[in-house]
Amino acid sequence: MAFTRQEILNRLEAQVKAGRPIVGCGAGTGISAKFAEAGGADLIIIYNSGRYRMAGRGSLAGLMPYGDANAIVVEMASEVLPVVKNTPVLAGVCGTDPFRLMPVFLKQLKEIGFSGVQNFPTVGLIDGNFRANLEATGMGYDKEIAMIKLAHEMDLFTSPYVFDEDQAKAMAEVGADILVAHVGLTTSGSIGAGVALSLDEAIDRTMRMAEAGRKVRKDIMVICHGGPFDEPDNVGVALKRMPGVVGFFGASSIERLPVERAIRSQVEAFKSLSLA
Repeated sequence: MAFTRQEILNRLEAQVKAGRPIVGCGAGTGISAKFAEAGGADLIIIYNSGRYRMAGRGSLAGLMPYGDANAIVVEMASEVLPVVKNTPVLAGVCGTDPFRLMPVFLKQLKEIGFSGVQNFPTVGLIDGNFRANLEATGMGYDKEIAMIKLAHEMDLFTSPYVFDEDQAKAMAEVGADILVAHVGLTTSGSIGAGVALSLDEAIDRTMRMAEAGRKVRKDIMVICHGGPFDEPDNVGVALKRMPGVVGFFGASSIERLPVERAIRSQVEAFKSLSLA
């Protein structure tokens, strides 16, 4: 079922007041979403990289020309939305897509049953000359900001990825409900990123983004994501060092890493049996 923006905010604020972290969960399959909800997820987010990740590919596949990201999230809706009974589901929207009339597409997502949106795939993960040329040719992060602004005006819940202080400030200004401070791809597991910040660096970067967002709106919620924020122990240590950061968004950490471990150990257990 879909939730209004205010209903979601009320739920999340109640979690924070109770001293519990907000946990957002990326889901690439219906069963991932079903059991994320069973575990108590506050938000479930679906997008193209979830599908690719659960197909054994790295999350960066979602930024490559392997499929229509916005069409894929609509396809995934039919798998995920019917099995999630009482948790808001957000759509990952490629805000830079030049082949979508964004007001029409966001209305479609709302009618399908999504409660909100996130900016993914995002050019925030791209840097260097390629990023500069994307920005120069009308496919830059400003389009993602505009998409979040439009979604907010349509009363959709918004939880955008931000990668630096300027982006945190800009997303807060257009009404983002939660800033997801992104510090890089998750590193653990068989297809994790090979380069990441240290935990200290990730904490520092997250706090700088959080402070930038709060300069615009004191009440804005901020959660952390990516890089060395990969396992409950690491995130638990980090949250104690990040006052005002109220939770964690996990994607690889929620579905890929547990699946990698569980399937491997289950097969190993069967292979260790002896015949009569």
